[in-house]
This record gives sequence, structure tokens and C-alpha cells, in this order.
Amino acid sequence: SLLREMPGAGLTPNEVSYNAAISACEKAGQWEKALSLLREMPGAGLTPNEVSYNAAISACEKAGRWEKAVSLLREMPAAGLTPNVISYNAAISACEKASRCNEALSLFDEMLAAGVKPDVTSYNAAISACEKAGRCDEALSLLREMPGAGVQPNEYSYNAAISACEKGGRWEEALSLLREMPDAGLSPNVISYNA
Repeated sequence: SLLREMPGAGLTPNEVSYNAAISACEKAGQWEKALSLLREMPGAGLTPNEVSYNAAISACEKAGRWEKAVSLLREMPAAGLTPNVISYNAAISACEKASRCNEALSLFDEMLAAGVKPDVTSYNAAISACEKAGRCDEALSLLREMPGAGVQPNEYSYNAAISACEKGGRWEEALSLLREMPDAGLSPNVISYNA
């Protein structure tokens, strides 16, 4: 790897080069290598920062390693770092992808309690976790609270809520959401109609 070749070229790897390497591992689906690089930073005299952790959490999320993603999120305060919206989003998404609805919603609540403002990605991951678990009421509640939190729902938000209603056998509410989309400035798409 380029990181390993740097000293031979008279260059010393720094936080930026490590973060770039961790991010490259994340994009390549190499979660174990991303964690290895994160763990070797202190031995190289470097302190991992939020970018380092966020890239490693995202690598675990993309690989379906929800427990590792949450564990890294939990490590951040002990490392003197405050998880941000990117940190939480990656961990919530990891739980959502693994069909761990309770954990996803718990992280969402923790995020709010920590004063971290959720964005559309946060809400969509939480709504999608509810959808996978067939928890229509919670999906609808999250969708309804978005505007009051200053977050505009998008097609994904509605599609996940529609699907949650469908899975819960609540087709009237699913149809109502479908009809509501144009009023919200959104165009139902194939996914909306198939949900």
C-alpha cells in the first residue's frame, strides 16, 4: 500500500494519510484493514480523530458488522472525541442493515440526548429500521417529527414508511402516505408504488 511505501520515499505518514487509507479501505469493503489502520495509528505516534473513527465505523457499516460499528462509536468518548452526526448515522445504518431495530432506535435517541441534530440520513436509517421490523407506528412517528426538527422528508423517507405500513397490514395508511407525497413536493416512484 502507498501508506507503507511512504517512509521509503522519505515521507512520514500523518493523520491525513491514515484517514485517507482508512477511507479507501471503507470504500473497498476492507473493514478489517480499516480497523487495523485505526489501531496502528497510536503506535505511529498519531492520534485518531473523528474522521478516522467515522471512516472505520462506515467500513464496518458497509460490511454488515453492526456490533463493531457500535463498539467504535462507544470508544470515541474514551478517546476524547465527540461522536457527530456522521458517526451516529453510520452506526444507526449498520444496525438498520442488520435488522437491529431496537439498537438503531436506541442510537437515534442517544443522538438526540447528546444534542447531535439528526439529518435526513439519520431519520431515513431509523425509519428503514422500523420498516424492516414491521413497526409502522414508530416509522410514522419518525416521519411526522421530521418537519418539526427542521428536516425535510424525501422519497426514501416516505417509501420506507409506506413499506412499514404495508408490512404491518395497514394499507390504508400506506395509501394515505402515497397520496400525501405530491403535497410534500415529492413524486412517488416505482419503489413507492411497489412498497
